Amino acid sequence: MKARIYIGMNDDGEVVGVEKSKKLLEDIPNKIVNALGIVADVNLHNKGGKYYIEIIVSANPYHVSYHGEYHYRSGSTKQQLVGPALNQFLLKKTGITWDSVPIDGIKPEDFRHDSFDIFREQAESSQRMDSKALSVDNPQLLDNLNLLNNDISTRAAILLFHHKPEKWIPGSFIKIGYFKSDSEIVYQDEVHGSLISQAEKYFSYAL
Repeated sequence: MKARIYIGMNDDGEVVGVEKSKKLLEDIPNKIVNALGIVADVNLHNKGGKYYIEIIVSANPYHVSYHGEYHYRSGSTKQQLVGPALNQFLLKKTGITWDSVPIDGIKPEDFRHDSFDIFREQAESSQRMDSKALSVDNPQLLDNLNLLNNDISTRAAILLFHHKPEKWIPGSFIKIGYFKSDSEIVYQDEVHGSLISQAEKYFSYAL
């Protein structure tokens, strides 16, 4: 898919001509590269003795920045994307989800066994997986669950099974509070560890 922009042509498609066409033929490609970081085809045409310029832009598989900034159209406003919103925006274009991003430097062998033991017990008791599928070693189990990317642990793997996910993913813990009223807290605590172990500990509080 390609988009075309014409300079020196009116809204009715009639050629009205453009001044300094040869200079524009040099300036426009340079400005596009400097501002957007992409290469566009810029062609000079002549019709009836009048020059006009055709700019052809091919569809880009990745998001295009403007002077290093990313912008998003929301209603009638243009918003600059920063922080988490920018990360989601860029990941969406590549088809990668936030939880499937690999985190280098963490091997499946670095994970403790406790969360895997809980997972195996609950998966077998709920009959979601049979004993044969659960009898593989931990790295193979992660791979079978699509939690590895080229043998590298993904964010999902770290959140679910690593005993210290907060080292790579801040805020990945549960805060528990018991309130006597809307403003008076009687008891509070934090539950840390893998999400699987957090769920186990949380239900013990609930009971």
